[in-house]
Amino acid sequence: MVVQHNMQAANANRMLNVTTGQQAKSTEKLSSGYRINRAADDAAGLSISEKMRKQIRGLDKASSNAEDGVSSVQTAEGALTEVHSMLQRMNELATQSANGTNSTTDRSAIQDEISQLTTEIDRVAETTKFNETYLLKGGDGTKQEYMKGHDAGLKGVLTDGTTKATFKVAAGALDEGKSVTIGGKDYTIGSTVNDVQTAVDRLTAADDKVTVNDKTYTYVAANSEAPGGQTVTTAGWVLDGDKTSTTGTKLTITNGDKVTTTPKTGASASYTAAEMDNGVSKADPSIISAEKAVSLMKDELIAANKVGVTNGTVEITGNPAYDKDNGVTFNINKGSAEVANKLSFSLHVGSDADMTNKITVGIETMNSSYLGIKGLNVNDDSGIAGTYAIDAISDALQKVSDQRSSLGAVQNRLEHTIDNLDNVVENTTSAESRIRDTDMAKEMVNYSKNNILAQAGQSMLAQANQSNQGVLSLLQ
Repeated sequence: MVVQHNMQAANANRMLNVTTGQQAKSTEKLSSGYRINRAADDAAGLSISEKMRKQIRGLDKASSNAEDGVSSVQTAEGALTEVHSMLQRMNELATQSANGTNSTTDRSAIQDEISQLTTEIDRVAETTKFNETYLLKGGDGTKQEYMKGHDAGLKGVLTDGTTKATFKVAAGALDEGKSVTIGGKDYTIGSTVNDVQTAVDRLTAADDKVTVNDKTYTYVAANSEAPGGQTVTTAGWVLDGDKTSTTGTKLTITNGDKVTTTPKTGASASYTAAEMDNGVSKADPSIISAEKAVSLMKDELIAANKVGVTNGTVEITGNPAYDKDNGVTFNINKGSAEVANKLSFSLHVGSDADMTNKITVGIETMNSSYLGIKGLNVNDDSGIAGTYAIDAISDALQKVSDQRSSLGAVQNRLEHTIDNLDNVVENTTSAESRIRDTDMAKEMVNYSKNNILAQAGQSMLAQANQSNQGVLSLLQ
């Protein structure tokens, strides 16, 4: 029996300290709700948990970013809804102005409303913003926005390009006797006296035939037999059935002659010779030459393609001329408007620095210059300006529709992005919880166990301290 070293008490004290330490940890875990309160609790688990927390908090903010993106897109799209409404009203007005029953005063009133609507479209583009970012005003720098090509309502094929357009009138469309509508007016293609005379003079081969006002002539070479059986001494035209002619004559075409040329080889052609002033029949202004038709078409194509142009010159290059075999081609240099570059901003919708986490939103400058309706004018005497304005407004409506469709697609994408982000956050949070959070039921079992052990340890330490009291009995 010793008194210097009470090993029972030392052992009981050591175990009590272990139990007390474990009890303290259980108390901490139960109080904080976390299984890992410091790195010593689970070094690897802490590292994994913190990585997950970074992802969770990043994704939470990414979801918020996407929601802000939806809000900005909705703001822009909502403004364009009103632009669409104004363009639809302008289309009604342009259609009304194109009607021939309107007076000059009527068209002036229509023009006033169109001007006001154009100004309002510009104001909407200038002032629509989200969080101090102007959404419809465009970005930095400028570009040239070329207008869409137009055919001025002419019958033919339009091929539109970036800066140029081509309008092709088919072969035969402007042949003698054909009807054509130019600038809302109906014309019939006729021929000048000189044109018909040239067509007749061009026939110099034996047996070529020309019918003038139902009389048929045959071209006979010198010293050849004519259709009447006589010998012609001088080359020229001989009236069929005229047996008295022995000398060829020159056919002279006069105003009103109806002429059909029938070459020995090649196709026949019919003409009505008309006395014309600058390509227009003096007797009937609705009869014009093919050259005059080409000139009128050229003017109308320029007028139709000038709508909305504020930069550059709309012009027909070269000297287009009608060809019976190939038709006529008009090469149109289109005009443009100087507008701001497209506004572009990126929404960061991920927790990492990966560029695939960027969703780019692009919005064009939705003002009247970009839409091609700046300075739109429907106030003229004929209603043709209103007709051409209808095409320009149609192009503007398409541009707004395209932009709204693009914004709608981005919004739908962002909504799916938000749903996905929230799902990832939920599942990652669940995984992090399993690593970091305290299992309260399990930890309560440990706490109860350690509480009992602590009480037992205290009791055993007291008993061990009492065991040395027996030494005193030996000293009495």
